[in-house]
Amino acid sequence: MMRREALAAGAVVLRGFAEPFAAELLADLDRLLVQSPWRHMTTPGGYRMSVAMTNCGPWGWVSDPTGYRYDALDPLTGHAWPAMPASFLAVATGAASAAGFEGFVPDACLVNRYEAGAKLSLHQDKDEQDHSAPIVSVSLGMPAVFLFGGRRRAEAVQRVPLAHGDVAVWGGPARLSYHGVLPLKPGQHASTGACRINLTFRRAR
Repeated sequence: MMRREALAAGAVVLRGFAEPFAAELLADLDRLLVQSPWRHMTTPGGYRMSVAMTNCGPWGWVSDPTGYRYDALDPLTGHAWPAMPASFLAVATGAASAAGFEGFVPDACLVNRYEAGAKLSLHQDKDEQDHSAPIVSVSLGMPAVFLFGGRRRAEAVQRVPLAHGDVAVWGGPARLSYHGVLPLKPGQHASTGACRINLTFRRAR
């Protein structure tokens, strides 16, 4: 049974919400990777990101020496990003509704693959044109420690363990909260092997 865990006003973790759909989500991910495979993007400062990424949906988040942005085309293939699978959309909209954000329809899904040692530094999701929609983040595979802070980088940060099937949702007053992921510890998961998969749904435009 799903358990709802509050992080802050406008932010919750829905424990186990996506677990019943995990096999379908991962199968659909394998299919979209044929069109837009994993890649390690480069930050504007020239650093190679430790997390491998791809996207699906009308818009994809990209990073390169020119900056961070959303683009309708995959710069690796020159083609449109794969369509967002129905399973992805159902979990995203369902989790948003369960967290109190009715009517959320994402137009972008950033997919991250964490292997041992991969991490995500504290940051805000602010490249979207409209911040009224929430962020929906689905964890699959290896467990990780999610960092969740406030609207200023200097505010205290919670360390939130995330397991296979957990979904974090933040919006409203928490929409621009700083967040990140600690370096992934080595291990194995029956569904994903030695990695963690994260599906992050946004409304980009």
